[in-house]
Amino acid sequence: MAMARASSGLQYPERFYAAASYAGFDGDANSTFKALTSKFSKESAALLYGLYQQATIGPCNILEPNSWKVVEHTKWKSWSGLGNTSITEAMRLFVKILEEEDPSWYSRASNFVAEPVVDVQMNHNSKAEPVVENGNSFPETKTISAENGSLIETQDKDVVLEGLDSVAVYDQWIAAPISGQRPKARYEHGAAVVQDKMYIYGGNHNGRYLNDIQVLDLRCWTWSKIEAKAGAESLESPSPVTFSPCAGHSLIPWENKLLSIAGHTKDPSESIQVKAFDLQSYTWSTLKTYGKAPVSRGGQSVILFGTSLVIFGGEDAKRTLLNDLHILDLETMTWDEIDAVGVPPSPRSDHAAAVHAERYLLIFGGGSHATCFNDLHVLDLQTMEWSRPMQQGEIPTPRAGHAGVTVGENWFIVGGGDNKSGVSETVVLNMSTLVWSVVTTVQGRVPIASEGLSLVVSSYNGEDILVSFGGYNGRYNSEVHVLKPSHKSTLQSKMIETPVPDTTNATRDAESEFDAGQEGKIREIVMDNVESEPVKSKGEQSNIHLVATLKAEKEELESLLSKEKMHSIQLKQELSEAENRNTEVYKELQSVRGQLAAEQSRCFKLEVDVAELRQKLQTMETLQKELELLQRQKAASEQAALNAKQKQGSGGVWGWLAGSPSDQKADDT
Repeated sequence: MAMARASSGLQYPERFYAAASYAGFDGDANSTFKALTSKFSKESAALLYGLYQQATIGPCNILEPNSWKVVEHTKWKSWSGLGNTSITEAMRLFVKILEEEDPSWYSRASNFVAEPVVDVQMNHNSKAEPVVENGNSFPETKTISAENGSLIETQDKDVVLEGLDSVAVYDQWIAAPISGQRPKARYEHGAAVVQDKMYIYGGNHNGRYLNDIQVLDLRCWTWSKIEAKAGAESLESPSPVTFSPCAGHSLIPWENKLLSIAGHTKDPSESIQVKAFDLQSYTWSTLKTYGKAPVSRGGQSVILFGTSLVIFGGEDAKRTLLNDLHILDLETMTWDEIDAVGVPPSPRSDHAAAVHAERYLLIFGGGSHATCFNDLHVLDLQTMEWSRPMQQGEIPTPRAGHAGVTVGENWFIVGGGDNKSGVSETVVLNMSTLVWSVVTTVQGRVPIASEGLSLVVSSYNGEDILVSFGGYNGRYNSEVHVLKPSHKSTLQSKMIETPVPDTTNATRDAESEFDAGQEGKIREIVMDNVESEPVKSKGEQSNIHLVATLKAEKEELESLLSKEKMHSIQLKQELSEAENRNTEVYKELQSVRGQLAAEQSRCFKLEVDVAELRQKLQTMETLQKELELLQRQKAASEQAALNAKQKQGSGGVWGWLAGSPSDQKADDT
C-alpha cells in the first residue's frame, strides 16, 4: 500500500451542477433564460435551458403555451423535444455543449466550485476497473481514508472527502462513521426516523426475539440505548404492561409516539396488537382498538396513509401466508377489513409497500414458502380496485425481505434475497412512469445485500440520504450504511395521474425558433424525420450526436410500440374468437332453455292428467266397494231364497208321510 496525493476534476453530478452554476442557473431557470442569450447563441441558450430542465425535473409534462408567447413557446419546445432522455444523459450533454460554447469554462469556474483533492489509498497489486455509464468510462475510486481512521470502501466514480460532513459520493453506499456502543446485530427489526434520530426496535438474533430500543443520532452518528418503561393501560388494566420480544413487526411514527404493529412473538395473540412508545416519557402502552382486528402476523406491510394505517399480507402464527387488506383509523382506532375489487397479489410476506400521489398503494416482491416474486401490484385507495400494471426499464429480480423508502416520486428498493443469495442491486422505481433503474451494485457478502434489513430516509446538510441498518446474509449485521441519491429532493417531478408512460412524447417534433425579426434559429431536434436540417453553430457535432441518440431512442420506442400493437392485435383476435364462442354457447343455451320450457309444459300437462287419473281411481275404488256390497247383498238374497225353497220342499214330504190332511196343506200353502 502507498499513499498518493490525487487530484481530479469533478465527476457527475457535481460537474453538471458546477456547469449550471457557471452558466447562470441559480435555481430559477426562467429568470436566467435572458441571461443565457447574452452569454451564448440563441440556439445554444434554448438547448441549455431544455437540458437543464430535463436533468433537474425530468421529461416535460406541462401544457404547450400559446404560440404568440415566442420565448415561452421556444423554451417549451426545447424541453419537450428531449422526450424521455435520461437525467444522466441530459447532464452529460449540458456539460458537453457548455464546453463547446466556452472551452475554458472549468478554469473560470474556480469561483463557483473548488476542485477536491483527497488522500487515496492505492493498491498497486490490484487493477482498478473503470466504471462505464452511458457509454462513458469514469475512473473508479477504490478505498479512501476517513477522518476517524476507518476505511470507506466504495466503487463510485466520485470522490469521498474526509468524514461524513463532506461526502461527495452520490448513488453509492458508504459505511457511516459511527460512535457509541453498537446495538446487537439483528434482522427483521423495526426502524423509524423522528427529528433526525433513527429508532430501532426489536428484531431477531440467532433465532431469539429482541425487545430493546436503540437510537442513532443522525447529526453526530452516535448510538445510544433507551431504557424503556412499562406503562399502564388505562382502558383495560391498571397494571403495568409488559411487552414480549418480537420480530417481523412494523414501526410507524405517529404524533409523538412510535407505533409497533403486529410481529412474530414467542406466545402470539389471536389478533394484531398495536403498541405505542411515548418518545417523551419512554413508556410503552397497548392501544385499545375497535372493530374486528386482523389475525396476528409478521412480515406484513404497514403504510401510513393520511390518518390511517394500511396493512397488507404477512404470515400468521401457523405459517399461513395472507393477502388480506385492512385499514386502521388512527383517530377512532377502528379496524376495517377491505374487500377490494380486482385480482389482489397472491398471499405473501416480507414484501415492500409504498403510497404514491396520496392515492395509490404499490406492492412489490415478497415471498411464499417456495418462491420469491418480482411482480408489482397497485391498489387505488379511492376506488379500492387492484391492478397489475406493466413494469418497464431494468425490472428487478425476484426477492423477499427487502426494504424500501420513497423520496418524492422515486421508490428506492434495497437488499432482500431469493432463497439462494442476497440481492446486490439497489434499484429505484419512478412511480409516475413505472420505470425501474439500477442505482448501484455492491460486491460480495456485504450488509446491503441482506434480508430483513431496515431502510429509512432522512436529511443531512440539506440533502436526502438513505440509511440502512442490520440484516442477515449468512451472518447477522449491525452496520450502518448511507447512500445519497443524485437527484435534488427540492426538484421533484410533477406527479402524473395515470401510472403508465405516454410513449407518444418521444415521437414529437421539437422545432424551436424566435420570431421572424430575430436572427438565427436554435437547434432542432427532429425525431420523425431521418434527415435533420444542418445547424450552423459551434455545437453542430454535439447536435448531430444528440439527434442520433434521440433517433435511437425513437427507434427503440417504435419497436416497443410495434410489439405492443402486435400484442394488441393478437388480444383482439383472441377476444373476437372468445366472443364468437360465447355467441355460439349463448345460442345453444337459448335452445336448451326452449327445450327445457317445452319439457316443463309437458310435465305440467302430465301432472294434470295424473291428478285426474288419481281422482278417477278414487271414484273407481268407491264404485268397487259399492259393487262388492251389492254382490254380497245379492248373494245373501239368493242364499235366503234357496233356503226357503229347501224348507218348503222338506215340509211337504214329511207331511205326506205323516198323513197330514189336505186342508192343512192348503193352509200351509
